[in-house]
Amino acid sequence: MKKLLLIRHAKAEHENKYSDFERPLTEKGIADATIMAQRLAAEDIKPLLIIASPALRTHTTANIFSEHLLSHDVETDKKIYDASEYTLLHIINNLPEDSDFVALVGHNPGISQILYYLTGKIKDVPTCAVALIEFAEEDWRAVSMEMGELTYYDEPNR
Repeated sequence: MKKLLLIRHAKAEHENKYSDFERPLTEKGIADATIMAQRLAAEDIKPLLIIASPALRTHTTANIFSEHLLSHDVETDKKIYDASEYTLLHIINNLPEDSDFVALVGHNPGISQILYYLTGKIKDVPTCAVALIEFAEEDWRAVSMEMGELTYYDEPNR
């Protein structure tokens, strides 16, 4: 069985002094990421690997989750930045087979789209929301449309 944890980056600055790629998290974003990581840890939802977009807001979010859930560094994949659902599916289909539980930290609309594609569930995915999807498949390459079951969903303002 494979498990995928989708995480949308936490709330980021919208000031014009930053390029989109360099937008930092707000104080609320940092607090939300910490709260969500603590909730996952309390539920014993701990991925073996975290892969994130290298954009500052996404990588920072991933590092906060890693501090609470893992003891190793976050990997980055530049293809996650501004990715469509099909790009995200390609990334998922090429995850390391020896990692049965992976977290993917990215951006909307891609995170919402891949959640719907994999589970058939329509969810509003606000900043720092998390969605755990479980697959009966033993091979990441086999993961495809509506093959996943949404087993956990949470967002900061619940």
